[in-house]
Amino acid sequence: MSTRPELADQPSAVIRPFADPDWDQVWPIVRDVVRAGDTYTYDTTMTEADARAVWVERPPGLTVVAASAEGIDGTAKMGPNKGGPGAHVATASFMVAADRRGRGVGAALCRFVIDWARAQGYAGIQFNAVAESNVAAVTVYRRLGFEIIGTVPRAFEHPELGRVGLHVMYLEF
Repeated sequence: MSTRPELADQPSAVIRPFADPDWDQVWPIVRDVVRAGDTYTYDTTMTEADARAVWVERPPGLTVVAASAEGIDGTAKMGPNKGGPGAHVATASFMVAADRRGRGVGAALCRFVIDWARAQGYAGIQFNAVAESNVAAVTVYRRLGFEIIGTVPRAFEHPELGRVGLHVMYLEF
């Protein structure tokens, strides 16, 4: 898998496959995003062991990191959305360190996933549960060609906003 230096504010940053030593920097990102409880449907008390089991994909999936001179800026995981007759559609998840947001890390990770999924022969990418309150993510995904194909009303319990919708988003190749 080739790396791509494309993070706008960090020209030396590259997206590369996750390696075991990366977990020491990936875990704090995952922990902080999960504990915030405002974007993912993960249990906010998720343990480190559970987080690693969920986040680090096995083939045919892939977990990557966006690495710069500052360390790990963000991470993504990708693979088939479902098995069997649904295995031709990919899915992915993204997390960016709080102090690295707004620098294009999430968009670069999403572009990487799109390129990866195409290269792997997937027919498209489906995001199953994007909190409608996660405006930054929804904006990036729409800019990169994803469509909201449906919203489950009040399906996400946001810690400040109460129940908000969960979008199902799709990019067909």
